[in-house]
Amino acid sequence: MNRYVSLGVFLLIVVGVGMAIGVATPPGDWYAGLAKPPFNPPNWLFAPVWTLLYILIAIVGWRTWRRNPSGAEMKLWFIQMALNFAWSPLFFAAHATAAALIVIILLVAVIVWFIEIVRANDRISALMFAPYALWTGFATLLNASILYLN
Repeated sequence: MNRYVSLGVFLLIVVGVGMAIGVATPPGDWYAGLAKPPFNPPNWLFAPVWTLLYILIAIVGWRTWRRNPSGAEMKLWFIQMALNFAWSPLFFAAHATAAALIVIILLVAVIVWFIEIVRANDRISALMFAPYALWTGFATLLNASILYLN
């Protein structure tokens, strides 16, 4: 497969599925009614941040796939993607804030693990995942705070 076509496929799937999940599981009235910590960002910030992160995630997935499509790094990439895509339905649709917290803690662990194992072979991908790790760490704190406050 042409490398640019495969990049397009990664971008289309990651950004497309991420956006579809976002549309299917909007925060809604339930989220609006929750007590939130003072560091809760404004709602308008989430969509652009996640769009940028999904672009980076897709590029990293593509880079990893081009190196070794069946290796441990690619398996970790798919695991983090599954955990990422599972979080919003749990949190926003099922209102299962405790289960969502478990998922996001696992997600952060897998992201950090992925960064650790790719940085020796692909420092660029490791660096591209750093903002994702930071934002997801922040989202973990936010999830835990919302669970505690409600």
